[in-house]
Amino acid sequence: MSHEADMSRSHSADHAHERAHHHHTHAHNSIHERGHHLLQVSDLSVAFRMYDADAPFFSAKRVASKAIDGLSISVHAGEVVAVVGASGSGKTLLADSIMGLYEPNAYVEGEIWFDGASMDAASLARVRGAAGGIALVPQGVSHLDPLMRVGKQVGDPEQCAELFARYGLAEEVMHLDPHQRSGGMARRVLLCTALASEPKLIIADEPTPGLDIELAVAALSDFRAFADEGGGVLLITHDIELALRVADRVAVFKDGTVVEETAVANFASPDKLRHPFTRALWHALPEHDFSGGEMC
Repeated sequence: MSHEADMSRSHSADHAHERAHHHHTHAHNSIHERGHHLLQVSDLSVAFRMYDADAPFFSAKRVASKAIDGLSISVHAGEVVAVVGASGSGKTLLADSIMGLYEPNAYVEGEIWFDGASMDAASLARVRGAAGGIALVPQGVSHLDPLMRVGKQVGDPEQCAELFARYGLAEEVMHLDPHQRSGGMARRVLLCTALASEPKLIIADEPTPGLDIELAVAALSDFRAFADEGGGVLLITHDIELALRVADRVAVFKDGTVVEETAVANFASPDKLRHPFTRALWHALPEHDFSGGEMC
């Protein structure tokens, strides 16, 4: 799945009568379209080769610093899966890994399957941003090309105008250079760009910061509608309240891995949540009076 990972192992795809498999339980509308997950990530580990910071400068050897460790997650056709966890916990690295965006000093192990096909870095690059492939709504607005007018980055002018109207962007924004728009405007443009490519899977990495609540809800509603039409969404966010509005399942991210992947319905009660950190998140929600105490 990377420069050195072995992606040769296959998975049994028929789980219609199983309550749980591949590290997760199903939501009521989880669909194994054509007999497989839309996205399956299994035992993903990402480490970076770097010089040992504790060794003397001229004699330091390279060591592997692991950022993601044994992570497994899946997305079915027709659902939104929210990855929730603290800021700075490595969730963006998960998004980059699924997109095949690896740093030169990265060492990656594990398996990624997309739409039934085993993927490596080259095949992920081919489906990245392609019609019927995987689209990214990145966290950083710097992903916009500074040398290309905004409208051209979205695509077809008619489709661009329709998407801009949906997100409160004036038609003249299409003719602006990226540096001429605000941060909130740039986030809306990035969302439009992802939707315009007509992907099967959207990876949305913190797509709502900088948007007012009305636009944030509209964006999440569009992710929900995209999934309801048969696509899949991996929504990476630290805002669990917003995630619970639209997601079917939640993957709880802690210390570089998913500690629990469960249906949103299980957040009705902490008794239905398996991991202590997930239960702590439940107690920390405002409607539960922030009663979780220290996150473990």
